[in-house]
Amino acid sequence: MSIFLPALAAFLVSAGLSLLLARSRSRFNVLDHPNERSLHTRPVPRTGGLGILGGLAAGAAVAYPSLSLSGVEPLAAIIFGAIVLATGSSLDDYFGLSPLYRLVMHFAVAGLVLYGGLSLCCMVMPGIAWIWPKAIGLLFSLLFVVWMINLYNFMDGMDGFAGGMAVFGFGAYAVLGWVAGDMTFATISMLLAAAAGGFLVFNFPPARIFMGDSGSSTLGLMAASLGLWADRKGLFPLWAAVLVFSPFIVDATVTLAGRIVRGERVWVAHKTHYYQRVVEIGWGHRRTVLWEYVAMLGAGVSAVAVVGASPPAQWAILVLWGAAYVIVARLVTRLQEQETQPTQVQ
Repeated sequence: MSIFLPALAAFLVSAGLSLLLARSRSRFNVLDHPNERSLHTRPVPRTGGLGILGGLAAGAAVAYPSLSLSGVEPLAAIIFGAIVLATGSSLDDYFGLSPLYRLVMHFAVAGLVLYGGLSLCCMVMPGIAWIWPKAIGLLFSLLFVVWMINLYNFMDGMDGFAGGMAVFGFGAYAVLGWVAGDMTFATISMLLAAAAGGFLVFNFPPARIFMGDSGSSTLGLMAASLGLWADRKGLFPLWAAVLVFSPFIVDATVTLAGRIVRGERVWVAHKTHYYQRVVEIGWGHRRTVLWEYVAMLGAGVSAVAVVGASPPAQWAILVLWGAAYVIVARLVTRLQEQETQPTQVQ
């Protein structure tokens, strides 16, 4: 069976459910009301994650008969962890849970995933491999999964942003899996990209629906879990997965580090991410997210192109992307400073 038929099913079901959930009369509707930390200005349903999950389930049902499940033992742990996380995050969308409860849930889910055999035994970089003690590999893997769950949630604050990252990110995973000859990995990744694409139809600016925690947390878990799985199976190294999702990882990590240095309460919502700052200086959702798509596409294409290259070429790409992020960060800061400076009267 072609990979595209299950992907089409995932896209169509996700789009249909997202449209249903976007309607104000939907019985499952939960509104995200604007506040001082929001970028949107009107109440918007935040249950789009259910559409993504429904599309993913539909695509998986279509693909299941043709999938090769030999050697995919971690997949059961990933699926179970995703179900637990989606359920708990849906409760958060509907009722609101404390940050401590959410964090405990994230660590528990990460532990479930790692129990399936996804803990790293070494860190592979271009031309280099560090063999870790088991405890170090387990701790790193645990923190990586928890951070990816949370950062995806943090970055889900602009129309079309998190959905677009899922389309480009998991689309790149699918190509990397296909190039490595693992069609099961490629199919799962393509289903995630397609389900996110169906949701994105109604989330692109101006958004009619948000994905909420049920969507963002689950996508973050899948990005981390599949990245670890690919590294363990030798499909592509973890640094390539980080490069694919670097438009999210860099913004969230640098912003969190800055808030810690300034002594801020990191668990409190804010509007200091770089993408939020760009929207605030007048670019708006659509222009900002389209430029973010350029970065996402570039990161994905770079990862696909460089995985099989020589170590010097791989390092060159990583250094270039690092330099690009530094330049963009400084440019955003400068533009924001110019925007906030008082106009001089001649």
